[in-house]
Order: sequence, then C-alpha cells, then structure tokens
Amino acid sequence: MEDLQRVLIDGQPIGEPGAAVSVLDRGLHYGDGLFETIACAGGHPRLLERHLQRLAAGCERLGLRFGAGAELAREVRELATGTSGAVVKLLLTRGESIARGYAPAGREHTLRIALRYAWRGADPQQAGQGVCVRRATLRLGENPALAGLKHCNRLEQVLARREWSDPDIVEALLFSSSGALVSGTMSNVFLVRGSKVLTPCIDRCGVAGVMRALVLEIAAGAGISAEERRLEAADLAAAEELFLTNALTGIRPVRELDGTAVPVGPVTRRLQALLAARLAVEERRGVGSA
Repeated sequence: MEDLQRVLIDGQPIGEPGAAVSVLDRGLHYGDGLFETIACAGGHPRLLERHLQRLAAGCERLGLRFGAGAELAREVRELATGTSGAVVKLLLTRGESIARGYAPAGREHTLRIALRYAWRGADPQQAGQGVCVRRATLRLGENPALAGLKHCNRLEQVLARREWSDPDIVEALLFSSSGALVSGTMSNVFLVRGSKVLTPCIDRCGVAGVMRALVLEIAAGAGISAEERRLEAADLAAAEELFLTNALTGIRPVRELDGTAVPVGPVTRRLQALLAARLAVEERRGVGSA
C-alpha cells in the first residue's frame, strides 16, 4: 500500500529474523484476534491509554494473553515519533495454530503486529460542512458475546461497504437483525432530539468506540444530557441533528441521509468545540511528556 510506512511483528521490523506471520496464524484462519486504529498527531498517539484499555478488555473476553501492554505502548510511541501525522494500527491474534480446528490449545503465543500509515489528518471540510450518509441494506447479526469488541472478523462491514461506490457518500448506517440502529460501517452514530444526545446501546453487536466513549464523557462533563438506549428507524427519522464519531475523524456532522438534508445543529457544534479543546490539551501533555 502506498501509505504504509513501517511494520513491526512482535517488535521486530519486517526483514529481520523471526519477523513473519505464520500461514497457520489463527487470525488469518478464523479472525481470532483484535485490533486498534490510533491517530497520531504531532508525533503523539492520541488516546493511547484508552485504546490499550479496550484492547486489554477484549483480550480478557476472548481469552488472549495480554502481557505486552507496556511493549505495545512503547512501540506505538516509537512509530509515532517524528511524524506530523500518522495512523498506527495494532493487531493481536491468538497466534499460530498448534492443532487444526477451532479449539485453541491454550499454549499459543499471542502475535502482535504494529503498522504505521501516513495520515494527513481529519478532513476539515467534512467536519465543517458535514457528510452524506446512507442506510445500509445489510443487517448486523446479534451476538452479545462479541458486542463491543473490535475483533478481526469484519466481513459484515466489508459487505456493507460494497453496497455503494458514490464518492459523495462517506458512510452507511447499520441496523441489527432485530431492527436496532447500531453504528456506521466504521463509526459510531449519535442523534440529537430536543437537545438530548442519544447513541445506540452496544450490547448485542457493534463496536464500542473509543471516541464514542470520550464524547459521552465530554457531554456529561458539560451538562449535556446524553444517553445510550435502543434506537430504531423511527428515532433516526425524528432526529434533529446527526453526527458520527471515529478515532481518526473525531466528530463529523451528518448533513444528508439518503438524500434528505439534515441540519448541522448547535449541540453537534458545541460538542465538536469541546472535543477539539480536549484533544488539544491531551496533545500538549503528550508532547511535554515525550
């Protein structure tokens, strides 16, 4: 890939002895793993501790060994250092299969991969003017055992993303098999109704985004009423404002849904300003501690 700059496998650059992924890796065969996508600005990995906390929680649920937290933090910071903008993707898999079949033996060595991509930062035009989105035809399967996890099986998102090619549409909203609004293909969704911020529960499917959690935290701190609840198509139709969150793009207002205009309103703008201030403070702290 043109924007891929560097890859570490178990801490070693590609090309060094042992820096390879086995053809028997369970992440390759079964999607048996987790990943995080981390924005890096000014040489500093943004929200790193939150990403690593989610990764550790995912490892606990999947039964993966997470003994390399300090090493992962060091590797991410190393990859971010000296860059004006970059994306670091972390992948952890259960590692090489010891025996054929789904059942892990329990003696696998967790594989960690860190990749750095060039990144120009979030598009200010999208943040300012808003984006166009559509509803996806695909429905997400409901499985509480995997709900919230950023696991390596993304086939539902792959199929949903194949549904459109219009470059003016940047995202599709996904509903679950029971009709609940869940998220976008690569984002979490929020709606505003009567000055109240609502976001779907992530208890049956979907990814509990790091940026989603931060926005909920910021809203609570600013006295903005925010709630996680089950939302359906009628709630989406009644929304006065819509916005998307993602670790790379922050908050992006939705200005059009399935060809219908949506106002970019004051609650979204206030949260954007609060988030920008919070990230600026974190970036200054990160630079100061580097």
